Amino acid sequence: MNKLRRVWAIAVTVSLACTPTGDGTRQARSTLVLGIDVSGSFRATGNYNDAIDFAAHYLYGHLNGMGELRVPSAVFVGSVGGDRPGQPKSFQPIHAFQGKTVDEIATALREFFPPEDSFTDFNAFFDRVATLVKRQGLILAPLNVVVLSDGVPDATGRATAEGQSAYSQIDVSPLEYLSRSVTVRLLYGSPTSSVAWEREIKSRRVRMWTVDEQVMSGWREQLEPSLSADVQDGLWSWIQDNVDFRVRSRVL
Repeated sequence: MNKLRRVWAIAVTVSLACTPTGDGTRQARSTLVLGIDVSGSFRATGNYNDAIDFAAHYLYGHLNGMGELRVPSAVFVGSVGGDRPGQPKSFQPIHAFQGKTVDEIATALREFFPPEDSFTDFNAFFDRVATLVKRQGLILAPLNVVVLSDGVPDATGRATAEGQSAYSQIDVSPLEYLSRSVTVRLLYGSPTSSVAWEREIKSRRVRMWTVDEQVMSGWREQLEPSLSADVQDGLWSWIQDNVDFRVRSRVL
C-alpha cells in the first residue's frame, strides 16, 4: 500500500508540473518573473533604457518561442524598488504582453515601470515573488527570476553588522523551496556587484547567474536591422548562451 501511495504522489506531482498542449502532449510548466530596477541608482548608470529594450526582446522571444527559447506557462513582471524600504509592488501578468510587438512591449514596460523610485529593495521583491508563486499555485514548476539592475542594494530590511557587506543581507530564502529548480539571474550588474551576488548571497537551493553590464552591452550587436523580430536568430542564440545559461546547483 505504501508503494502505491508513493507512485500516486509522484504521478500527481508530474501532473501538476505539466500542462496540456494543443496536440494532446504535455509540456513542462515553468514560471518566468522579470524584475526591473526603477531606482535612482540604476537610472544613474545609464542602463535603464537599454535594459527596458532588452527586456522587451527577452519577453517577446520567450512568449513566442523564438529560436530555442522556452515558452513559460506563467509570466510576471514587477519593479525592484520603492519610495520606502519594504514597500509592496504589483506585478503585471503574462496577458499584459501577449500578442504585442517588441516595440509595444517596450512601451508598456516604460509605462508600467518608470524609473522614479528612491530605493532598490531586493528582499521585498523576492518576498513578493514567493507570495505570488504560492498564491497562483505555481509551486513545483521551475522558476526563473531575472533581475535587471546594477545589483547594488539600497535597503535590505536588516541591520548590517560591522565588517559585513550589504550584499550578504540580500535574502533569497523565500524562494528556496518553491521548486526543485529556482534560478536567479542578475543582468546589468557591475563586475563588483556581480561577483558579490555570486559569492556573498547565502542560499542552499537557489542557483545564481550574473551577466555584467559590459557583456549585456553586446546584445544589440546581435540584431539585424533589416530583419523582423521573428527571424533574429543571432539574438535568440545569444540570449540562450549568455542569459538563459543552465546553472548547476551549488555544492553544499
